Amino acid sequence: MSKAEKITRKRKNLGVGNLINKVQTLFVGLLKIWTIPIVLMLSVASGFTTYYGLSHFITPWIALVITVAIQSIIVICSLEIASIHWKANRLRYFSVVVSLLIALAASISFSYFKFYEISQQETIHINRLNQIRQNIKSYLSQVLTIKGDVLKQQSLDLKKASEEVTQAYFGTHPLVSDLYRNQVGEGPFWKHYNHIYQEKKQKYEAMDREFSVLNNDIQKLQRSLSDLDVAKDLETSYYDVLTNYQQVQLQVGRLSGYIGLGLPEAPLLMTYKQYVTDVKPSVAMWNGFSLFAFMCAVMVDFFTVLLSYRLEFTAPGPLTTEEEDLVFECLRQFSEFSINGNDELQMVIEKTDIEKARRYSDLSRMFAVGLLLNRGFLRKIDHKTVEFAPNLYPLIAEKMGNKIEQLRAAALKSKNGVDDE
Repeated sequence: MSKAEKITRKRKNLGVGNLINKVQTLFVGLLKIWTIPIVLMLSVASGFTTYYGLSHFITPWIALVITVAIQSIIVICSLEIASIHWKANRLRYFSVVVSLLIALAASISFSYFKFYEISQQETIHINRLNQIRQNIKSYLSQVLTIKGDVLKQQSLDLKKASEEVTQAYFGTHPLVSDLYRNQVGEGPFWKHYNHIYQEKKQKYEAMDREFSVLNNDIQKLQRSLSDLDVAKDLETSYYDVLTNYQQVQLQVGRLSGYIGLGLPEAPLLMTYKQYVTDVKPSVAMWNGFSLFAFMCAVMVDFFTVLLSYRLEFTAPGPLTTEEEDLVFECLRQFSEFSINGNDELQMVIEKTDIEKARRYSDLSRMFAVGLLLNRGFLRKIDHKTVEFAPNLYPLIAEKMGNKIEQLRAAALKSKNGVDDE
């Protein structure tokens, strides 16, 4: 290499356009390197939620295999879409898009179950607590209603017996014969009704004591039920509720035999294990659709697709010096340039009629176009038109500047030669 070529190469390496290109491609390269672990982490996160939902419907090891396949299809198809130009190969593009949509539908559907469980965990706990409260409230309401009716009836019977005793004492009872009517005193007739009155009175007092015990048991049950929502030791608090509830049932059973009435059957409460168990994925979750859980499931897969797409879509690296020279010389062979609606320079890569007539071989310049498309320096508009990407302008500007300098140097050299003659 001559001294002049070395100087030219050094100037080229120190050029502003080359520096901008290297900085830009370095930045893009760093983003690309950083994108790879993010895509992998998103795939693992999405795969975990997909496997969680899928494993509740099929054998776990089969669910794992299907999950790996689903996440692989999502990443691979996202990469392929970025490299496929749909106008160039519509069938392939359509097949890749359909595969991606099917994989996304499967991933989102089964991921939804996990996000539903996370987002609805508090709601599920509140619903279970409310269900217990409602069952107990309904049961106690029936018991207290019957209790009130029984006490009211017993009170009426006791009042009636008291009136009959009074009437018997004053001889005004309807059943007193005319011979003893209006005779005051504690005779046999009075003693009979007084005995009935005393029995009913004792029964009423005994029943009232039994109902007082029931009231105390109900109060304990209601206190333990109130403490359940704020308990630090949930297990102990829940078993206190069950114990007090069983005590109320026992007391109700005793009263049922005592008053001779069939009191309502107590509803069966869930066990502690059922109360604290995690929600199991099922189709029923779609009935109580949670938009938040669905959007979380969509968001993870959306970012996976987006970053995978951008990973392939961005330029993989800078051009070497030889590649820059080849690209510049080949692009100069195109003749149809214009400014499009995006304010970008575009060119027609199809052969002109004259070139077709001459059977011109455009292998070298089409190779350059393919290289620039692959590296992200060109963007394809349709099958015969491409436009310049922003990172290509500084390279071309530098090459054009070098070319102008060479022309000036040649002109100066030619002028100096003429002057010497």
